[in-house]
Amino acid sequence: MLQVMDLTGVNWPAAGLSKSLVPRSSVDVDSVMPQTKEIIAAVKSGTSETVLALTEKFDGIRPPALRVPKEIIEAAVTAASPDFIAALKTAAARVRKVSEQQRRAEIEIEVIPGGRITSRWVAINRVGLYVPGGRAVYPSSVVMNVVPAQVAGVSSMMMMSPPNRDNNGWPHQSILAAAGILGVTEIYAVGGAQAIAMATFGIGCAPVDLITGPGNIYVTAAKRALSGQVGFDSEAGPTEVAIIADHTADPKFVAADLISQAEHDVVAAAVLITTSKKLISDVNDQLKVQVAQTKHMDRITAALSGIQSLAILVESIDQAIAVADSYAAEHLEIQTENAAAVARQITNAGAIFVGDFSPVSLGDYLAGSNHVLPTGGCACHTAGLSIETFLKLVNLVEYTKAALNDSAEEIETLALSEDLPAHWAAIAKRISGD
Repeated sequence: MLQVMDLTGVNWPAAGLSKSLVPRSSVDVDSVMPQTKEIIAAVKSGTSETVLALTEKFDGIRPPALRVPKEIIEAAVTAASPDFIAALKTAAARVRKVSEQQRRAEIEIEVIPGGRITSRWVAINRVGLYVPGGRAVYPSSVVMNVVPAQVAGVSSMMMMSPPNRDNNGWPHQSILAAAGILGVTEIYAVGGAQAIAMATFGIGCAPVDLITGPGNIYVTAAKRALSGQVGFDSEAGPTEVAIIADHTADPKFVAADLISQAEHDVVAAAVLITTSKKLISDVNDQLKVQVAQTKHMDRITAALSGIQSLAILVESIDQAIAVADSYAAEHLEIQTENAAAVARQITNAGAIFVGDFSPVSLGDYLAGSNHVLPTGGCACHTAGLSIETFLKLVNLVEYTKAALNDSAEEIETLALSEDLPAHWAAIAKRISGD
């Protein structure tokens, strides 16, 4: 089922690996930008009624109100099964445990005697959390967004999720239940570009300083268009998994993990990087068997047959690592001998899943790591969602007169080299007393 790219022998790129070596699904954000900008402009100059009208237009249902009433959230929690509540609380507890250990301590640095910098990590004041609600709904994404924000100390948060036809125009009941269990009470029945614009400009709600969470192509386009006016975590593209595997890997596990990501979307990417021809053959055999047993067989088949999904044959684990780093996958699994040692050599991945019993599906729900991760190769420069997403670094600068005087000569040299004499004058007046 997977097409094969052979990089062994003379097929290894002599000029080095390119970021475009492994093809990705084409997501043309620019194609929807004109419509997205129209939506943004309408929301910016409009009211809550504008947002509701756009929601009805694009989602085919009008919520009874923009903000979800407290009693609707409470009813969703009451209706949730005990198993769902227990599982969600377990997921939240594990993410909270990891997030709490990732707290940044205040650091005080004496640069010179009398000259001190104190680095403080301060929580973003108000954040907007976007939770998708289209083809699939993700109460787990509520956990991944809310818990790190809470641990960071965010004082005000709101959540946005599209209206659901089966829940009288309110967001999906499982999303409301998850939010209610975690103590989120400010929720809006709105999705798409109109949700991002609403939160940015404060239409029908107080404006936010930061918006996190993945969404569809219109959400991505709105993030790009509004960058600079509000903070964002990252642009989300199609989900992807890459698996480095050798002859020791179990083809049943490899196939199951490729399928689990392909289940998301027809443009999801599933990439196997291996030193074993036999493993490729065995995995393809397993895919034929396992895909036929899945609920979403057509979607999975389309994803695994797309240009973005393939098996890459290499000669060594070192080459496999090089390919993986070039691809910079959202999720990277290591199913090899000495998997932990291999994982330590990877520099570009959203999250790395080490060994046969740490699949991506574990990370999606209960590992304790965050599943909101960079896609499209952005893992080479961007980290996944974490407590740090909701913090900003503020430096306190404290110098005595003696310390300032000790720095004056170099400041004068640098300020005058930049033709900024008033910069130097601000120093000179302090040390001269004039």
